[in-house]
Amino acid sequence: METHPSYQVLSELLSKYPRAASGLFQAYNDVVFAQQWTDVEVVDLPTCARGAIKGRKPQTDGLLHVVPCTLSETVSFSWLENAFTLLSNPAEIYLAITSEDASIVYYKISTGIVKPPV
Repeated sequence: METHPSYQVLSELLSKYPRAASGLFQAYNDVVFAQQWTDVEVVDLPTCARGAIKGRKPQTDGLLHVVPCTLSETVSFSWLENAFTLLSNPAEIYLAITSEDASIVYYKISTGIVKPPV
C-alpha cells in the first residue's frame, strides 16, 4: 500500500484510523482513478473515526461527499448524523460500502424524508 500513488495523500488518516483504512483507500482510489473525479480532498471525521472524500464528478459543478465503510461494520443513525454534521450538512452523502473482494457499492443517503423521482 505504501508504494501506491495515493498513499501520500491518505497516509495521515490511514494511520490515524487503521480499522477504517481499507475502506478509505479503496473508495479514494475508485473516485480518483476509476471515476476520475476532480477537486478531490480527504476530510477527517473524528467522531466517526474515519476519513471521508469530497470532490466533483467529471463535467459537473456539484460537490459530492463520500463516507467509506466496510460491509462488516454496523452503521447507526447517530453515526450518519455525525457524518452529515462534520461535512457541514450537505443535502446528501454517498456511503461507500467496501468488501474484501475489492467490490464497492455506493448508497445515496439524504437528510430528512426525500420523495423518490417518478
